[in-house]
Amino acid sequence: MNTSYTVKIDAFEGPLDLLLHLINRYEIDIYDIPVATITEQYTAYIHTMQKLELDIASEYLVMAATLLAIKSQMLLPNQELEVEDEEYDEEDPREELMRRLIEYRKYKEAADELKEREEATQIYTRPPMSLEGEEEQQQSVTTQGNVSIYDMVGAMQKLFQRKKWEQPLETRIQRQEIPIQDRMNEVRSVITNSKSGVRFFEMFPFPTRTHIVVTFIAILELMKNREVYCEQSNHFDELVLYKMEE
Repeated sequence: MNTSYTVKIDAFEGPLDLLLHLINRYEIDIYDIPVATITEQYTAYIHTMQKLELDIASEYLVMAATLLAIKSQMLLPNQELEVEDEEYDEEDPREELMRRLIEYRKYKEAADELKEREEATQIYTRPPMSLEGEEEQQQSVTTQGNVSIYDMVGAMQKLFQRKKWEQPLETRIQRQEIPIQDRMNEVRSVITNSKSGVRFFEMFPFPTRTHIVVTFIAILELMKNREVYCEQSNHFDELVLYKMEE
C-alpha cells in the first residue's frame, strides 16, 4: 500500500517570493519580465512541489493562472486605438505584476535590513576568560547555509528528471512504508560521517517516488532542527549538505 505524505512547510513565503527568487536566479530584468520564460519556470516549480506532495497554498495556483493569462495577452497582436486624434497604447499586461513585485521586493529588503539590525543590537555577556585561541574559534563557526527552500525544490526538479532516465528497466517489489524518523537517522549518519560534505543527489540512491519524497522531507526536518545545513557555491551549482557544528 502506498503511503501518502501531505507536508506543510512554513519556509514558503508566497507566490511573489517564488517569482522574485526566479527573477534573481535567472538574472531577469524586473522591468522587462519575459513572461513565457518566467511562466515555464514557475509552473515547473509548482509541478515539482506537487510531486513532493507538499501542501501548496491556493495563492500559488492563482498566480500560475495569472501568469498564463498574461502570457496569453502577450501573444495577442498589440492594438493601437486613436481616441480624439490622440494615440492610445494598450497598457502592458505585465504592468500590474511588475508593480506588485517591486513593492514586495522593497518590503522584503526592508525586513531583511531590520532583521540584521536586530541581530547586531543583541548583547551577550559571559564570565572573564582567556582570549587565547579566540580567533581560531571564530573561524570555525558554522553558518546555516545560503540555500533557500526554492533552491532545494529546484534541485528536486532536476532530480526527478534525472531519475526518470536512470530508472532501471527491471525492478523488484520494495516495501513502500518508510518512516521519516528512520530516514532522518540514515541521512544524519551519512552526513555526520563525511567531513567534506555530501552532494545533495547522493542522498537519493533509489528511484522510487516514495523514497525520494521521504528523503527530501527528512533533510528538511534535519535542517529545521539545526542538525545539518546546505550550501551552494554559485547559482545552478550542485547543493552540498554538511553537519551543523555545535
